[in-house]
Amino acid sequence: MNGKPVRPYLLEKRPMPHHDIKAVLFDKDGTLLDFHQTWAATNRAAANLAASGNPDLASRLLKLSGMDETTGQIAPDSLFASGNTAEIAEVWESAGALLAKPDLVRALDLLFVQAAHTAVPVTDLAGLFGKLSSAGYALGIASSDNQAAIETMVARFEIRRFISFIAGYDSGHGYKPGPGMLTAFCETVKTRPEQTAVVGDSLHDMEMARAGGAGLRIAVTAGSGSAPALRAASDICIGNVDELQILFARG
Repeated sequence: MNGKPVRPYLLEKRPMPHHDIKAVLFDKDGTLLDFHQTWAATNRAAANLAASGNPDLASRLLKLSGMDETTGQIAPDSLFASGNTAEIAEVWESAGALLAKPDLVRALDLLFVQAAHTAVPVTDLAGLFGKLSSAGYALGIASSDNQAAIETMVARFEIRRFISFIAGYDSGHGYKPGPGMLTAFCETVKTRPEQTAVVGDSLHDMEMARAGGAGLRIAVTAGSGSAPALRAASDICIGNVDELQILFARG
């Protein structure tokens, strides 16, 4: 959508029956949203909240979660890259956070909903989802964020009309890398897993796709994941979700 030619990096593992794919399930952060621009400030605020303003403790929590405090960069497959609020709160409580886990989960989830109001998309999401929807694909979002935060993001970028399914860690379908979100998506849009593509920027996304029997695992390297690891774990590796317009072009 930026006018530049794009060429997906295709791994020669097995034939890719793109014409058999009827549904696409997206991760959110690092896939649809710019990970660093969306989360760097929020992660710092989250650690400060958990540490009740203690800078040394906040710094320790950030390090435990995989964030370089100086650059704001997130280590691939770290707690911040792939964990959900409950998992973050559990680790932080064990590390000395000054809020008990239930209170910390509630406080962090509220903070993450607020972050959705300033989230930075990787592309024109309405344009991308509109084109895929017009081409006949059923679309969904499955994230380790909470459902309210996903709904807020979806409303902000005006893409709700294109989306048939939304699931967060608290939606009742289990956590990534388990297959529950993928299974629920397929049931909702009435497709088989082998007719479904999963698009994500982490190994958790690729493992969810494998565990749920997805027909296509598409890794995005623009997020927080390690490109070599994602190439090894996926069927197709692309730089940015814009490339899906070529990959899933009808005709």
